[in-house]
Amino acid sequence: QTILQGIILLPFRAICIAFILLLAWLFASIATFRHPGKGSVPLKGWRRRMIRTTLSCLTRTLFFVMGFQVKVKGKIASLLEAPIFVAAPHSSFFDAIISALTGMPSIVSRAENLSTPVLGTILSSLQPVSVSRQDPDSRKNTVIEITKRALSRGQWPQVI
Repeated sequence: QTILQGIILLPFRAICIAFILLLAWLFASIATFRHPGKGSVPLKGWRRRMIRTTLSCLTRTLFFVMGFQVKVKGKIASLLEAPIFVAAPHSSFFDAIISALTGMPSIVSRAENLSTPVLGTILSSLQPVSVSRQDPDSRKNTVIEITKRALSRGQWPQVI
């Protein structure tokens, strides 16, 4: 029975995951197409709504296909209540679950992650604060950027 489920379920899940990732890439590409600023100007209007709704829904669906079901207890803090959202340990794919449940906030990420095919486009649509490991001033610049976004009074999405 386990072998039969592995033969049927594993390829089905792999195909679903690939399809969902390609859909997410498509929506992220549409939302960031011809956007001025490329990370220095916040996404607004239909672009931000598209990222919040479609990527959040697709990410939740992705984790459901992988076998995760997450239930939120309590109320998620709004952008004006908590412009910075802290999640720990910040080293696994569980961060993506938190991102999907909180409306796809901006994240702090390595600059190298933005050049990854497919996932880099999805990541750049979240308007991350990128950290360069080669730049000695990168840590200071990251703190300045997070502070700027936190004090923007809702212009930028939450930062996780």
